[in-house]
Amino acid sequence: MTDESKVKNGKSEDDRQTSESKASSGLKDILEAHRGGHHVVVLQNFPDPDAIASAYAHKLISREFDIEVDILHSGEISHQQNRAMVKLLEIELLPYDDSLDLSKYDGAVFVDNQGTTAENIVAALEKANVPLLITVDHHEPQERIKTEYRDIRPKVGATATIYAEYLEKGGLVEMDKSKRDHPLVATALFHGLLTDTGGFIYATSADFHAAAFLSEFRDSELLGQIMSQRRSRQTMEIIGRALEERVIVENYSIVGIGYLRAEDRDTIPQVADFLLTEEYIHTAIVYGIVLEDGRETLIGSLRTSKATIDPDDFIKDVFGKDAAGHYFGGGKMTAGGFEIPVGFLSGEDGGDEYLELKWRVYDKQIKAKIYKKIGVEQESDNG
Repeated sequence: MTDESKVKNGKSEDDRQTSESKASSGLKDILEAHRGGHHVVVLQNFPDPDAIASAYAHKLISREFDIEVDILHSGEISHQQNRAMVKLLEIELLPYDDSLDLSKYDGAVFVDNQGTTAENIVAALEKANVPLLITVDHHEPQERIKTEYRDIRPKVGATATIYAEYLEKGGLVEMDKSKRDHPLVATALFHGLLTDTGGFIYATSADFHAAAFLSEFRDSELLGQIMSQRRSRQTMEIIGRALEERVIVENYSIVGIGYLRAEDRDTIPQVADFLLTEEYIHTAIVYGIVLEDGRETLIGSLRTSKATIDPDDFIKDVFGKDAAGHYFGGGKMTAGGFEIPVGFLSGEDGGDEYLELKWRVYDKQIKAKIYKKIGVEQESDNG
């Protein structure tokens, strides 16, 4: 390799490897410092494959330090591939509810999120005085939590990439195909990497390197079963409704899909992915109100193929912060999401007419904010 080929984006290959080594060493040091503890890994609400897989890998690594790990999340695992992944790869997830005693944990770990998309769990951990130990994420830096150790890399396509590096170079786990859980973890990470990079379309060199490493240990048959899951009839019906009701302005496809059951929440990013495949569309924004346990939350997804659009900046600029100063959402290189509590207007007590009126208000308000951001008039949704 020539000296010129070893330099990329102003950083040499040797510098990059040194940085990776330091990150792996940092994780090792903090896990050693908390050896023998009982930790909780916090996922974002309605976690995706990258989050689930990375938490699974963290649990495997933690075992080397005699650390017991529970993986905690809010919201249902509703995407068909996610359900298959959890079942086939034997991943144990713990659904959060208010009755859960968090004081039993010696520390909290945040994987594929920085607390902004798991506010209910963060607040409960803070109330229980659980130390916040570790953050590993590939989204843009957020300021909701402060942990003892942070490894945040917005330039990689998936958190799975970071955990693949830990397994390959961190001196934490000696991967062995003969050990049943090692191929399961590798398969999970490969799936998380595959989905978060859009089938490697948006993968970086680090992502490809991680995939090459994981491919030595993954179970291709199990991966095929996970990837072959079909969309549910309900998902297809929602996609159909979105196609009828979408508004196209300035190469943006924007649609509010109304009220959704909690079990259909993962349809929102699926619709956004689908709308992005339409000719001349560079950005899709999809949102709806999710009903869960009497609470309502306006949830949305953004997908873009336009290099000049930063989903993190876009979402933060459009939707801003809550009263506590926390952003309602954020993103990564090609995708983002937002969650806005409906608040005191939550509930179905007023009947269908009340829900319809409420939806129309929220739909109009969200569209107005998006139109202002992209510089078009509100009337654009009529044509």
